[in-house]
Amino acid sequence: MTNLDGCQIPCLPRIAEGNADVSPQPFIKRLKRMLAKPWNYSIKKSLKRFDHFLLDLTNRIFRQEEVLVSERTNASVVHLKTGDWVHVRSRDEIEAMLDRWKELRGCAFLEEMWQYCGSTQRVFQPVERFLDERDYKVKKSKGIVLLEGIICRGTPVFGRCDRCCLLFWREEWLEKID
Repeated sequence: MTNLDGCQIPCLPRIAEGNADVSPQPFIKRLKRMLAKPWNYSIKKSLKRFDHFLLDLTNRIFRQEEVLVSERTNASVVHLKTGDWVHVRSRDEIEAMLDRWKELRGCAFLEEMWQYCGSTQRVFQPVERFLDERDYKVKKSKGIVLLEGIICRGTPVFGRCDRCCLLFWREEWLEKID
């Protein structure tokens, strides 16, 4: 890749000078780190596919209607714009929207996001496109926004990260304040 057209993301593997030196970690944490890549890229994906297959099969056998995501959310979605003020729904409301993988329409609700439930935030920007760093492809999205100043500080398994990425928020998790 010689023509970067102003984007630094493709350079990230070359910017790094190696793995960060971390203090000795307990065996469980080291194991989680070692299994993170295969879990996220293949095992979890296969488990989700199998889970959806079983749910579909169960619904056909018992002739049940699958609960649609839109019914499960019970939230009227207002398309948010930059500068809109929003109220983050309560923990109970958001938990009712999430599937067993703690996701809504593919967007995960991370553990560190719970602290913002019930707070008032400002929309930084709607997300229509983003670069998926796993495969370096630009993906399109709908119904996702970034909130001002709400950034990822790292994960319990991998520890602190200094990139300060903005977290993705589904519009269903937010109520617009008029």
